[in-house]
Amino acid sequence: MSVSDLAENCSVEMVAWASARGLSGDNTSLSNIQAALAYGFEFSWKRTFLCRECEGYCFAEGDGFVCHRCKDNSGMNLHIPCSVHHFFVLIYTRLYGGIVIILIPPFRFLCGFIFLIALVVYKLRRRHLSEYQAIEDFLQIQGTLVPIKYSYSEIKKMTNKFKEKLGEGAYGTVFKGKLRSGPFVSVKMMHKSMTSGQEFISEVSTIGRIHHVNVVQLVGFCVEGSKRALVYEFMLNGSLDKYIFLQEGIVSLSYQQMFDISLGVSRGIDYLHRGCDMQILHFDIKPHNILLDENFNPKISDFGLAKLYPTDDSMVSLTAARGTTGYMAPELFYKKIGGVSYKADVYSYGMLLMEMAGRRKNMNPFADHLSQIYFPTWVYDQFSSGNDVQIPDTTDKERMILKKMMIAALWCIQMKPADRPAMNKVVEMLEGDVELLQMPPKPFVAPREIVGDVIETIRISSDV
Repeated sequence: MSVSDLAENCSVEMVAWASARGLSGDNTSLSNIQAALAYGFEFSWKRTFLCRECEGYCFAEGDGFVCHRCKDNSGMNLHIPCSVHHFFVLIYTRLYGGIVIILIPPFRFLCGFIFLIALVVYKLRRRHLSEYQAIEDFLQIQGTLVPIKYSYSEIKKMTNKFKEKLGEGAYGTVFKGKLRSGPFVSVKMMHKSMTSGQEFISEVSTIGRIHHVNVVQLVGFCVEGSKRALVYEFMLNGSLDKYIFLQEGIVSLSYQQMFDISLGVSRGIDYLHRGCDMQILHFDIKPHNILLDENFNPKISDFGLAKLYPTDDSMVSLTAARGTTGYMAPELFYKKIGGVSYKADVYSYGMLLMEMAGRRKNMNPFADHLSQIYFPTWVYDQFSSGNDVQIPDTTDKERMILKKMMIAALWCIQMKPADRPAMNKVVEMLEGDVELLQMPPKPFVAPREIVGDVIETIRISSDV
């Protein structure tokens, strides 16, 4: 742009270099300038009035303006009133990495201001287009089971302004909702700290592309401004933890029901590992993430930590441990044990399975006997001694079911990943005859952190 391209009464007063990050000396390049503009900088601004009588500037004095730079023929300064000819306003604003500096004559101020507001709105809308596209690219699946994109106003309407809260987790709060077509749904509003994180993308991109009877179905999602929401099918009976660790008012499940649930979960994990075009590793299998429908059919949920890998990848790379303490595979924090693979989910499932069979947490510092503090070790010692695990008020058939679950769990929680079976083999164990199951080698020595926690808990209890 040259001076002749400017509107009438506009002129370039001065062009000067400004010092900015990456912009100095003879090393200045187009990329450096672009980087400096993208980073942004600050400067002061003021309204400048030009005098109609001369080339001076008008300054406010009293109720009018006085020019301090007009000169007479001899060069003496004149202190005369002046009428405003026009003014310039320099406006700086930072629009997500871009810089706008606008030169506005007074009669175009309103149009310029409207244009600026429109530009801000445009930038805000454009900011999220890539996020929409990234999510939708993952949802190119066969059939009609593509999740629906909802607006935030629709989310508020279906939850009746978030009236009924179902629960809260590390990544979001879950509310009960109802679709216009009638079915109930669960709506998870992601916490603000997760709105730009990988957890939301992971959940939509994994659960949005699969459909299995033992994996919770994603109905839709919302990405609007800072709002992120996931809409799932509604699971009437909530999460499994309420039935393993019985809570007041919760009806106990039979051992047969618990076995059926464990079998369904194993089939769901096997599908994630082998049934998709991409291998899906969940990394957070635990009772809280197993939901139960009205018939107590289990469905795996919460894919915030999930990762997708090609099916031919035997090992995966992780920059940090992921999962929940008590269910995390040891190779996630002890690198010397072996590489991270789908066997990490097998370990988590084994810990879950043992808790389902024993209806207690695997770690209990307040157990009656010291040997029962870490339940899997005690179970292994009982079986190795030729004894069955005695559980009161159980029939012979139920004891056989529980023994099958416990032996399968002991195989799953072997310390070395190579010693654990794949999930399809675990399904075969659970579906087969308990008499055909062999005892695994002693699975482990309890991890150092667990032992330390137990000792510390006992010490604190004894002090109290």
